[in-house]
Amino acid sequence: MVTIRSHIAGTVVSIVPLGSRVAAGGTVAVLESMKMEYVVTTSEAIVVDRVDVAVSDVVDAGVELLSGSSIDVSEDEVAPVHGSDDRLLSEVIDRHRAGLDVARAEAVTKRHGSGRRTARENLDDLIDADSFVEYGPLAIAAQRRRRDVAELIERTPADGLIGGIGRVEGQRCVVASYDYMVLAGTQGMVNHRKKDRLFELAEQMGLPVVLFTEGGGGRPGDVDMPGVSWLDCLAFALFGKLAGSVPTIGINAGYCFAGNAALLGTCDVVIATEDSNIGMAGPAMIAGGGLGEFAPTEIGPAQVHNENGVVDVAVADEATATAVARQLLGFAHGSIVEGVAPPAEMARVVVPENRREAYDMHTAIDAVVDVETTVEFRREWNPAMITAMARVDGRPLAIIANNSLHVAGAIDHGAATKAAEFMELCEKWQIPILFLCDTPGFMVGPESDAEGLPRSAGKLFRLGANLTVPFGTVITRRGYGLGAQAMAGGGFKEPLFVVSWPTGEFGPMGLEGAVHLGFSKELAATPAGDQRDALFADLLDQMIENGKATNVASHFEIDDAIDPADTRRWIRLLFD
Repeated sequence: MVTIRSHIAGTVVSIVPLGSRVAAGGTVAVLESMKMEYVVTTSEAIVVDRVDVAVSDVVDAGVELLSGSSIDVSEDEVAPVHGSDDRLLSEVIDRHRAGLDVARAEAVTKRHGSGRRTARENLDDLIDADSFVEYGPLAIAAQRRRRDVAELIERTPADGLIGGIGRVEGQRCVVASYDYMVLAGTQGMVNHRKKDRLFELAEQMGLPVVLFTEGGGGRPGDVDMPGVSWLDCLAFALFGKLAGSVPTIGINAGYCFAGNAALLGTCDVVIATEDSNIGMAGPAMIAGGGLGEFAPTEIGPAQVHNENGVVDVAVADEATATAVARQLLGFAHGSIVEGVAPPAEMARVVVPENRREAYDMHTAIDAVVDVETTVEFRREWNPAMITAMARVDGRPLAIIANNSLHVAGAIDHGAATKAAEFMELCEKWQIPILFLCDTPGFMVGPESDAEGLPRSAGKLFRLGANLTVPFGTVITRRGYGLGAQAMAGGGFKEPLFVVSWPTGEFGPMGLEGAVHLGFSKELAATPAGDQRDALFADLLDQMIENGKATNVASHFEIDDAIDPADTRRWIRLLFD
């Protein structure tokens, strides 16, 4: 005989009838206590011989509920197990599926017809497979008062913002993408709350953030939530605070207006496709302000922002943008990957034999970093200064370099600003810096000063003197005056090393100018023409000889004059 007792005090909700055949593990009764139901099972197969309680009886713990005789039962005689409601599970599965691309064929076809990928396709490309945990996928737009819920589920999945935590190259990262297939990627009330949640998690967990920003800004159609101006939303301040703690990368393709553009501009790095239009207002807001009628393609085209410095990395399409974002996250994380070194002799032929011939400093960068690892920042903005990230021996490295193809490599206000802002990024991301110096110094003259150069030049010295990341300087040719010192953190004894290629020339100012200024009396006393020209040439040759790399190294004003092929060995000093 098998006796089954109650294991808690409660009310009998159900009990099997007399004569029931119940398999081992089958349910024989259900008790309710504190608004919860508790299942009572039998440990072995029985036929119920006696039932001691009835439905609605209140029993104490240990009370006999029923008893029965042990039996053998076949599978088709097993009593139903008390379990979950399959309808609830199906609803959850169906709701999640409704937000997937496979359930939105019409919208996806339209999206692909515009030449762009869906938000989920971009995230799938960015994130390592099977590593994504999505937050708020069942959210819908706050428009229940004006639209049917079924329609909102179908038309506004995830309230137009897909976001969560995933891994990129094995490292955890907060990722989010506005979904242009939902109300033109606008910022709804619920997706604002989702951003708040994700940004708070990023700060709490110290995770980088990648944000795809395509969308039209604020959404006036959300009517379910009380409010007037919505100026107390948290997302912009929360995202701004992340600037002081974690790497943030923004990616844009297509239209990006108002609030979407504000978040994009807050990112450490902005990646944008060539078909991007980025503006602090869209056509409707501009027209509403009485500022004229503009097509969205007339507002903030990518080329304008490539040239004004808004865009850090310009790319052709979303696939390239996503690949660059993966690269940048690897730099920010400090990951080490296998690298391919360029031929050592490449560096020996970078600088022309003619000391006055301009050359492209990009060739020097290619000669010292790992092959095909360079990502250049703001290429079209102030091109006299090159800023880039790459790898050496697979390790992340930042490069700040003068480019003699533009204003002879002189550091004007724009070039100083570009270098300073990049130094701030390198300091935040903790990436070592290599300065490649070939500059005649700071740009001079009233026009240059009027641009604000005294302030931007001073910022270079201020930032350089307070860098905590390792940095070093290689002089490829000209190292003149204050500009050369700025390319070395303020002076030649500030970096971990200052070395020069054999083509290096040094002086407190440009050598031609130094001759004119330092020997003005001698030149003035010499008859004009061939005689004065010969004196000038002779004095200049003396200065070139005195300022050449090997002589400066002999005075130990620099750490060494080196074979350019040996540059990578010095760079390794920047790494732990």
